[in-house]
Amino acid sequence: MTITPTRKLDKQEINDLPLKTYDGKIFVINTFQDVKPSCDLLQKENVLGFDTETRPAFQKGEHYSPSIIQFAGEKSVFIFQLPQVGFCKPIKQLLSNRSILKCGVAIKYDLSELNQLSKFIPRGFIDLGELARKAFIPHHGLRGLAAYILRFRISKQAQTSNWNIKTLSKKQILYAATDAWVGRELYLKFMKEKII
Repeated sequence: MTITPTRKLDKQEINDLPLKTYDGKIFVINTFQDVKPSCDLLQKENVLGFDTETRPAFQKGEHYSPSIIQFAGEKSVFIFQLPQVGFCKPIKQLLSNRSILKCGVAIKYDLSELNQLSKFIPRGFIDLGELARKAFIPHHGLRGLAAYILRFRISKQAQTSNWNIKTLSKKQILYAATDAWVGRELYLKFMKEKII
C-alpha cells in the first residue's frame, strides 16, 4: 500500500489508534566508562532513531540544556544521561559520522542545543518532519506521523517530566526509548513506501 497524502487526522482519530511503546532492549548509560563501548556498538548501525529530552522550563528566562540523548538501533535503544556522563567525545563522534543515518523530528533545535554544550559538526541527519512536508503529508510531528504512517499512537505523558534527575523512572525510560524507536521506524517506512 502506498501512502497517499490526505487530510490531517484529528485528535479523536489519533486517540482511537492502539497505543504502542518500544518493547526491545533498553540500555541507560549513566557512567562514563559505559559510554565508549555503547557508542562502539552504535557505530556499527546503518540507521539510528535519534532524539533528546530536556528538563522543561516553566518560568520566563529559565533554560535547560538537553538532559538525555537517545539512539535507537536495530535491536536496542541506548539512553545517555548527559548530566552523569557529559557530552563527551564518543557521543560527538557518533553524531558526526556521516555514514550512519540519524533520523528524528525537529532535530535542528536538538542539534543547536547540543552544540551549545560542546562544539561538533552534525552529519548524517534526516529530519522526518521536513521529509513529510516535502511529500505533502499533513502531519510533521512525531506523534502525528506515528499515527498517520505507522497507524499507532504514542504517549506524550512523560514529556514534561524532570529529565535531569539522577535515576530516570521506568515511564521516562520507556517514553524516551519509544520516541527514538519511532524515528527509526518512520524512516524505514518512508523508504519502503518510496516517500523519499
